[in-house]
Amino acid sequence: MGLKVGIIGCGSITKFRHGPEYQANPYVSELVFFDRNPERAKALAEQFGGSVVQSAEEILQDASVDLVSDCSSNESHEIFSTEALLAGKHVLCEKPIALTLEGAGKIVEAQKKSQKKLMIDHNQRFTPAHQKAKEIILSESLGKVLTFKTTFGHSGPEFWGVNKSNNTWFFKKDRSGLGVAGDLGTHKIDILHYLLDDEIQEVSAFQGALDKVDEHGESIEVCDNLVCSLKTKKGRIGTASFSWTYYGEEDNSTFIYCEKGVLKIYHDPEFQLEVITQTGEEVKYKLETVMTNANQTNTGVIDAFVDCVRLDQPPQVTGEDALLSLKVVLALLESANTKKVITV
Repeated sequence: MGLKVGIIGCGSITKFRHGPEYQANPYVSELVFFDRNPERAKALAEQFGGSVVQSAEEILQDASVDLVSDCSSNESHEIFSTEALLAGKHVLCEKPIALTLEGAGKIVEAQKKSQKKLMIDHNQRFTPAHQKAKEIILSESLGKVLTFKTTFGHSGPEFWGVNKSNNTWFFKKDRSGLGVAGDLGTHKIDILHYLLDDEIQEVSAFQGALDKVDEHGESIEVCDNLVCSLKTKKGRIGTASFSWTYYGEEDNSTFIYCEKGVLKIYHDPEFQLEVITQTGEEVKYKLETVMTNANQTNTGVIDAFVDCVRLDQPPQVTGEDALLSLKVVLALLESANTKKVITV
C-alpha cells in the first residue's frame, strides 16, 4: 500500500515541485490538495490526479494521510506544520521554517513531542554540484576553507508566482515577513552551513526595497535586495548577496576559496562545478541540468523525504538546521536595521 500525501497550499512551489515529484514517486499512491482558493486546488488535483478538500483540517484529521507538505505562505508554517505533526503526520515544510524563532520553536517542539519526521525544504543540499563540492571540501584535497562568496538572485517572485502579478504575498510584510532574505537568503545560509560544516556566528548587512512595487505602484514593504558580510564559528569570513532584481539572468553561484585552490559552483552554465588549484590545474564537472525558475527539474527533495519516512531514516534537513538558518536571516535584518554587527 502506497503513502497518502496531503498538500496544504497550491501555489507555484506545489505546481512545479511538490505535485509533479510526488506524482512521479513510486511509493506515493494518493494526493489530496487544499488551498484557500478552491479553484487552484482543483486545477492541481486534475493535473496530478488527486482529490480536493475544503479545509486544511480535513487533511490533518484524516487518519489515512501519512505525509503532509506544508506549502502555505511563510506566516502559516508555524500553524499547519505544528498541527500536522501533533496530528501524527510526517511533515515536509517549505522554507523558511517560520518568520520568528518562537514560531520555529513551536514546530521543532511538535516534532519532538510527536516523534514524526520533520524535514525542511532547503533543496540546495540535494543538488549533485553541492554534494560533490561537500565531498571535495571534506577530503581537504584543497586544504582548509578560508573565505567564500555566494549569491542568489533572479528577477523576482512575481515572475515565478502562479498569477505572474506583483500582487504577490512575497511582497507583503505580514505574510512574507523577511522579503528576499527569507526567500532566497535562507537557501544560501543553509548551503553555507552544509558545505562548510560550520555555523555563521557574526553578520553585518545592508538591505533595501530598491525597485519592486506592489499592485498599487507603491514600494514594497520588505527588502528586494540584501548584501552582507559573514563570519563563522571556525573563523572563515565571506560575503553573500540576495536579490529579486537580477533582471536578465539568474545567479545562484557560490565560490569557496581554500588553501590550495577554489571551488566554483554554478558559475559556468556548462559545468556546474569547477575546481581550480593553486598550480592552475582545472577540473570541470558536468553533473546535472541546472534548475532555474524558468527550467524546473526534479529537486530530489520529495524522493528524499519519502525515503526518510519509508525507511525510517533521519531527515537530511532537520527542523534544528532550519532554525539555525532562520537565526542568521533574522540577525541579517537586525544588522541592516540597526547598522550594527550582530552576533547570531
